[in-house]
Amino acid sequence: MLLHGFAEDSRIWDYQINSLKHNYKLIIPDIPGSGRSELITEENVSLTTYAEAIKSILENENIKSCILLGHSMGGYISLAFAEKYPEKLSALGFIHSSAYADNNEKVASRKKAIDFIKKNGSYLFLKNAIPEVFHDVSKNKEQIETLIERGRDFKPEALIQYHEAMIKRPDSTHMLKKIRIPVLWQIGKHDNFVPFYQSMQQCYLAETNEVRILKNSAHMGMVEEAEKTSQIIGSFLANVHI
Repeated sequence: MLLHGFAEDSRIWDYQINSLKHNYKLIIPDIPGSGRSELITEENVSLTTYAEAIKSILENENIKSCILLGHSMGGYISLAFAEKYPEKLSALGFIHSSAYADNNEKVASRKKAIDFIKKNGSYLFLKNAIPEVFHDVSKNKEQIETLIERGRDFKPEALIQYHEAMIKRPDSTHMLKKIRIPVLWQIGKHDNFVPFYQSMQQCYLAETNEVRILKNSAHMGMVEEAEKTSQIIGSFLANVHI
């Protein structure tokens, strides 16, 4: 299962899907509030709420365990899932993601983003924010424009809900130390959202880690180095025994 990140939908994995679909059963959901999935309207939504949605998908598909790979916020949800349902995981992957909680600076940044979205809407927020997650904006101009255009489909309530859930998430490095399944780390050398030094501080904490660094990517290796990302994921999957 591949989980997309904040302000994305399942289409962010299109290149990887085409590469992997002939050898694996893939489940590529839209997190609630993104793509074709309806927004959760209950109060106090947390990352665990989204993890419960993932559990429901697995149960509906009659799948006892899976390999769960998450990009950014998708990685945070994967950790919440791992904490509650460890028996349902064969392996875990963090694609430009982190087990750390938001620090004070990040919390302030998210609250500022929430205020901006409330005043200006989703599209203008994403038009400003999306180029910042890429290393080479000029090289990825077409992909950036596509993601910005998709931003028209996001309800402000969804983006606000995601920010609020991420603000509340706890530090989960203790989870990494308990994990006994294989863990993949894909790290962008130029990532400003999950800084390189933070990734290096945590990528050895699990018992079995595969660490891969993309030298020409920031936060969006699935797009900036799509073929390499597919190779990395494919290699990891080939070595996991379910």
